[in-house]
Amino acid sequence: MRVDLDAEEGRLESFPRFQSASAQARQLYQLGVVLAVLALVAWALAFFIGLFSSESLWPALLGNNAAAMLVLAAGAQSAYWVAHWRQAVLNPTADVPQHVCDTQLTGIDRLSQRLNSGLQHVLVAIGAPVLWLAGGAGAAWWSVQHTWNLALPGLALGTWGSVAAGIAVLLAFALLVFERYLAQQQPAQWPEARLLAPLVRVPILTLLLSAVSLIFSNDDAQWPARLAVLTGLLPAAVALEWVVRAIAALFSPRRDKLEPRMIGQSFVAGMLRWPPQPLLALQHELHNRFGIDLRQIWAFTYMRKAFFPVLAVIVAVGWVLSGVNEIPLQGRGIYERFGEPVEVLGPGLHAGLPWPLGRVLAVEKGVVHELATSTESNADPLLTPADGLPPLTANRLWDASHVNDKSQVIASDSGDKQGFQIVNMDVRFVYRIGLSDRAALAATYHSADVPMLIRSTASRILVHDFASRTLDGVLGEQRSALAEDIGRSVQADLDALDSGVEILATVVEAIHPPAGAANAYHGVQAAQISAQALIARERGAASEQTNVAQLQASVALDQAHALAREVSAAAQTADLRFAAEQKAYASAGHAFLLEQYLSQLSLGLNNAKLLILDHRLGGSSAPTLDLRSFTLPADPVAPRKAAQ
Repeated sequence: MRVDLDAEEGRLESFPRFQSASAQARQLYQLGVVLAVLALVAWALAFFIGLFSSESLWPALLGNNAAAMLVLAAGAQSAYWVAHWRQAVLNPTADVPQHVCDTQLTGIDRLSQRLNSGLQHVLVAIGAPVLWLAGGAGAAWWSVQHTWNLALPGLALGTWGSVAAGIAVLLAFALLVFERYLAQQQPAQWPEARLLAPLVRVPILTLLLSAVSLIFSNDDAQWPARLAVLTGLLPAAVALEWVVRAIAALFSPRRDKLEPRMIGQSFVAGMLRWPPQPLLALQHELHNRFGIDLRQIWAFTYMRKAFFPVLAVIVAVGWVLSGVNEIPLQGRGIYERFGEPVEVLGPGLHAGLPWPLGRVLAVEKGVVHELATSTESNADPLLTPADGLPPLTANRLWDASHVNDKSQVIASDSGDKQGFQIVNMDVRFVYRIGLSDRAALAATYHSADVPMLIRSTASRILVHDFASRTLDGVLGEQRSALAEDIGRSVQADLDALDSGVEILATVVEAIHPPAGAANAYHGVQAAQISAQALIARERGAASEQTNVAQLQASVALDQAHALAREVSAAAQTADLRFAAEQKAYASAGHAFLLEQYLSQLSLGLNNAKLLILDHRLGGSSAPTLDLRSFTLPADPVAPRKAAQ
């Protein structure tokens, strides 16, 4: 029962919860501090461990336990505000007013004072308990969400795992003692104790589940890692509930004279009891919150009494309806009555005996399958972008091994050199279950694994068929008839076994030598190419030397012809000059010689240093040049004398 200060003023000391409010507030405050410190330590350890090992189990464990501690800390903080209100009401303290002269404040100080008063008004309107509860719930949710990873591998923790499990059990035991202490409190003495006790069970359960995952964690088991991650669901659910309660509390009217109510109540934590009674908890919540008593409503009472009879009728009707089966348009089914096949049913609705007295086995109808003779790989194919390079599995060259290639011994045509050869082939069968009812029954009851039956039969046929063929024949003219012969033989054996399988087509995608022989073949090709390249290189060198010799001979011959022509032209010129001079001498005689003499003299004196004396310079006689020293032949280098 909540107390109104206006009505109960002066009688608060008589209420036990007000008398013990001071001790309760101190205990709750200390509990909140201890839990917050534990959560911070767990976060710090998780952070440093996550830096060195991102796939470790420790960050998830520590984060979930930190969230559980924060949930309990937020609940203790919510109860602390109620106890603090009772303590403040019972022992009010006088607020000392601060008188500040407005004339001494600057404009900035006035603005700051108005902002502070506005923020304080908003904080008072919202309420500190709401903010603390929302903050703690948000931090708990973030702690769980930040470390959530269901793909964690199994990990053997060794000695540290055992030590951590022991610490978790000790903490759980300490919290269990505190939970028992709260459960023994009287409602009149501490009303919030019965609301706080279920919240203590949240970290207790989280710690115990963490200890189990730590003890059984190893490299081969995956479930301890999954359990360690899933332990965060409980504190996360309580955190989400408190976020909703904090939002709803914003719209609730606040009365300072009315005793507050603990906001940190959890319906999820209240389910942690044995036996769980969710309907009873919901009934108490409705009765306490809204005054609705479901026990006084006749409809709910009737529903509770008629629940089991109605449930029994529903189960009986569901069991009877299990005899009604729907067969799709592209399928068919074999109806078994008491384990014996009765008939083959077509598409539509069919009624029969309920399970397990009667059942319908689904059989394919017209579904076409493709099967390779070799064992196909179960690995997931690597997806390649449309504009990227093709994967290695798309390489169809015979030097690459493929998962569907099958090695086969084949006859050799090399006489006494070798008796057999080995080839790799990729043979595929396109098949379906026969369309007749007899084929459907045979495929269902005569073979446990139809693909394995076809593969084993085809392997036997291929061994027998390839033993009588040669490699050249298979790769040449016999390849067109090979697929037809293999398909006919496999179909004959399947019919003999009454398998109900119909071979529609046989496709020979590839036949080639083994991929291991590709390196030797490539070596032979490389040697042949190298020999051809060496021959071409030597031929080029010889041709180059021949061309150089021819060029040198042609140059020498041309130079000889040019030199002979020059000598011949010089001789002809000298002969013509000599003949001309003879004719001139015969005609002119001494005058020709004088002319030649003067011409040679001009040539000789062309570059000589001469001193010319003019007779007009003075003197009694004219200047005279004595030419007697220049007798023929004249030498321009010999010393010359001048006389005046």
